[in-house]
Order: sequence, then C-alpha cells, then structure tokens
Amino acid sequence: MTTHAAQPDPVIDTTVPHSPRIWNYWLGGKDNYEVDRVVGDQFCEIYPDIVPVARHSRAFLSRAVAHLAGEAGVRQFLDIGTGLPTLDNTHEVAQRTAPDARIVYVDNDPIVLAHARALLTSSPDGVTRYIDADLRDPDRIVAEAGAILDFDQPIALMLLNILGHIEDTGEARSIVKRLLAALPAGSYLVTADGTSEVTGAAFERAIEIWNEVGRPTYHLRTPAELAGFHEDNELLEPGVVSCSRWRPVENPFGLPAQVDEFCAVSRKP
Repeated sequence: MTTHAAQPDPVIDTTVPHSPRIWNYWLGGKDNYEVDRVVGDQFCEIYPDIVPVARHSRAFLSRAVAHLAGEAGVRQFLDIGTGLPTLDNTHEVAQRTAPDARIVYVDNDPIVLAHARALLTSSPDGVTRYIDADLRDPDRIVAEAGAILDFDQPIALMLLNILGHIEDTGEARSIVKRLLAALPAGSYLVTADGTSEVTGAAFERAIEIWNEVGRPTYHLRTPAELAGFHEDNELLEPGVVSCSRWRPVENPFGLPAQVDEFCAVSRKP
C-alpha cells in the first residue's frame, strides 16, 4: 500500500541549480534541468571525485538498508532528506527482504515531492508515505510519521547527505538528538555526509564554489564531528568510515578506494 499526504501542486524553479537535481545528474538520472547540468559539470571540472562520491554513497545506502531489513530485522524506516527517486530507493531495498516494511520519506523540495508521488510506490504488503517537511522541524516530522510508523517498535532513522545542509554543527547534533529521543531502544541511526579527510583542500574549494551558486548550501565536517552524531549509540562495525568501505562487497582486489563521504550505522541502546 502506498499513501501520500495531501499536498498542493509543487512549484518548481528551473532557473536556480538545486542540490537534489544535481545529485540526480551525477547518478545518471534524468530528473534535472540544464541549469543543474551546467553547475554539475562545472563542479566535476573542479572536483571530478564527486561522481564516485555520489555513487558510493548510493551503494552504502543499499548495503545499510539491506543489513537492517535483513540481519537486524528492522521493519520501519524514516528516511529524511530523501532526494530524487533513483536506483535502489530505501523502500525498494528494504521490501526485497521484508515486503511488509513501512517507510516514511521526508523532504521539502518541490521536485522531490512531485516525483515521490509518482515513483515511491510500495510493495502490496508494505507502506510508503512522503512527508513534505523540513529537517529543522523534527517535532513535526515525528508527529506526522507517527501516522504510519509505530514508535514503540524499532525504526531506522536515515540521514544521508542532509546534515551537511545545517551549517552549525551544534544545531545539527541537536536535531539528531531530538529525533533519536522519539525512537525506542533497538532503533538505528544511519548517517553519511561529506568530509575533506581524503582529498583535503580540493574538496573544500569545490564546496566553496558550490555554495556561491547552489541551494541549499553544504558544509563539510570532520570524521570526528560526524561520529558525534552517534555518541549516545552503539556503533556497528566498521565504525565511522568512508562510505566506500562500509561492509563493501568482497572482491580479490582488496578494499575500494576511499571517497570523501564518511558514514556510520549505530544502534540505540
């Protein structure tokens, strides 16, 4: 079953480059405009590693959700900062293992809303819902998600490439704490965001240029700062690592190269 909250038709501004559409472009998607492709290409000229970052980030989401829906037995997912639907969305990965999984997506971008209505469809036994809300309003998110998710049972809170849009680290940590406080013991936190740990000044300069033209702005953090979002939880192995190295598929050539997006999965005790 798929349900969506009633929302007015979205107003999409095609004159300003926007993060979800550019990310979609880097992933090989088609839900973007010329202004997004221009900025995306300019960013790639400055920092070509952004395409591997985007692809490894998506692959991490798939591996993390597959683990949680499988071995960890999670049946509920709250995915905030959904972005545009693309390959292996959270509900698709979860419902392959658990057809009865319930997923609530949250974003506040008009084009995401438009595509979510059409594409975020559930398996017959499960549920998906899209909430048009801002990360900075966790109380509203929890209240609306409560119509679909059972907050007495474990929930996987997904925050991928969204906390970097909160410039102040203290504010970002406060938001995470408020969201986690609403979840029962046995729930999980999944995060992934940009850092300059691997490529240093090159990525920092690229982000500076991004923030001159892109909206919303984005802010890199150190691995230690990213680990801070999980400080009250129990980190799953291998801890806070490059998203390319979180439980990668085994191959005879060793670990994949690191990319400048670090991730973690933790369990609320």
